[in-house]
Amino acid sequence: MTVHIKVYSDYVCPFCYVGKASFEEAIKGKDVEVEWLPFELRPSPAPQLDPVNDPAKQQMWKTSIEPMAQKLGVDIKFPNVSPHPYTDLAFEGFHFAKEHNKGHEYNTRVFTAFFQEEQNIGDIEVLTKLAEEVGLDGERFKAALESRTYQGTQQKALQHAYEEADITAVPTFIIGDEKIPGAASKEMFEKIIEQESNKMS
Repeated sequence: MTVHIKVYSDYVCPFCYVGKASFEEAIKGKDVEVEWLPFELRPSPAPQLDPVNDPAKQQMWKTSIEPMAQKLGVDIKFPNVSPHPYTDLAFEGFHFAKEHNKGHEYNTRVFTAFFQEEQNIGDIEVLTKLAEEVGLDGERFKAALESRTYQGTQQKALQHAYEEADITAVPTFIIGDEKIPGAASKEMFEKIIEQESNKMS
């Protein structure tokens, strides 16, 4: 029986990137159906974070994020992008990609662009290049972002996350009936997937 999994994440959340890596290792070869869902930690007009010029945030990176990434075997860099971008446009691009059966590929590409290549994923030109790299039509993608075609879709997705699903932090993984807040190890994900699969059989 297929185990249904929902993953709520934000492209500028380092814990989401780290958690995504161990999660994807855990689901290899398993009968699961994964739905990636948007969550904006700081939607506009909230002030943008600027960890590049914030010693406290840099310290948190060294003491919390780096050790976790090393423990889970995830390659991550401190994104030297100042300030950190809003992610509404990146997610509007995700809805376009999803509609063209490239949602997962786009999702992965945007994460790696930010956390391995320090690219500004709030920039339409950057996003268009990333979209083309995963096989999407760049002109149509760019036009959709410039005209904000998917703005309403993204607003509905956020409303679902904040209000219906009651997501308060990311990443949040919902595996069957089990809710896992935060990045977890591959072994933890495997254990819960097995438990949920056994419930269904």
